Amino acid sequence: MKKIYLLALLVAVIALFALSLGATAVSDVWASILRFNFQSTEVSDQIIWQIRAPRIIGAVILGAVLAIAGVLAQGSTNNPLADPAFLGTTAGAALGVVIGVLTNAVSIASIGSIAWASCGALLATLLTFWLARNALQLIIIGIAVSATLAAIVGIAISIADRSDVRSVTFWSLGSLSLLTWSNVAVLSVVAVAVLVSARILSPQLDLLSLGDSQIRHSGRDPQRIRLIAFLILSIAIATSVSQVGTISFLALAAPHIARFLVGPSHRYLISAAAVIGALILLIADTAARSVAPPQDLPIGLLISLIGAPVLILALKRGGVQWR
Repeated sequence: MKKIYLLALLVAVIALFALSLGATAVSDVWASILRFNFQSTEVSDQIIWQIRAPRIIGAVILGAVLAIAGVLAQGSTNNPLADPAFLGTTAGAALGVVIGVLTNAVSIASIGSIAWASCGALLATLLTFWLARNALQLIIIGIAVSATLAAIVGIAISIADRSDVRSVTFWSLGSLSLLTWSNVAVLSVVAVAVLVSARILSPQLDLLSLGDSQIRHSGRDPQRIRLIAFLILSIAIATSVSQVGTISFLALAAPHIARFLVGPSHRYLISAAAVIGALILLIADTAARSVAPPQDLPIGLLISLIGAPVLILALKRGGVQWR
């Protein structure tokens, strides 16, 4: 647990430092930060507390949510390669929002879009799981389902003669640049619900590693456990996709790094992965808006650049095996 607390402290320190970084130079930046004035009319205060702060806090929350979704995906399928993007969950969430927008039922980044994205994500995940007969097929079929749904989304965006639908193209790389305090409030509620639900489910995820027969002998239904896990991760991914677009790789990398630090027990793994996911996304987003100002670099590419070497190093040095 000490490692988790130290990582959480590191996230807080980096988040505070990130407030001072950005494409626009701010005079007396630390004075503005220490004033902690959300209602100030000063330009420097508005840049820090109305533009940078929601984005930084949003990055922390989204990183944690995506990492928890990764833990649920890997734990429920007992597969180290399971990832919401590989299970069709992410593409299904995108398709759900596109359908909702096309039918004028919701608008992008609204609360209603989360419901549409959740339905799409859950149905796509269940379809992948239903079609697969073993762990290898799960990944292969998941990639095929993701590719199919992503193609449908792309075609729908291309032929739609509406600006709000075409704006869905930002999902291809993901961006936190449009996050506001309203978005952060929605993300916070979902994040708490996802974290609490995942922690409650964690003992049953540990049982799944023993095999379905052992679980049935204990009087539990493994498919019911998986269904609950799929529902939670679908809500997590749907919230992320509907608010900021597609952010890939993090959900795969963060659980593996956390497993290296705290072991396979989901009781600790969920918390550790959440902190690591928050740290990775926070660093990546800070770099995205600070490395080449005024350009905002694609967050997905930076996450791969940061997370992949860390994942390789953790697995290589740790010499750990799945379970």
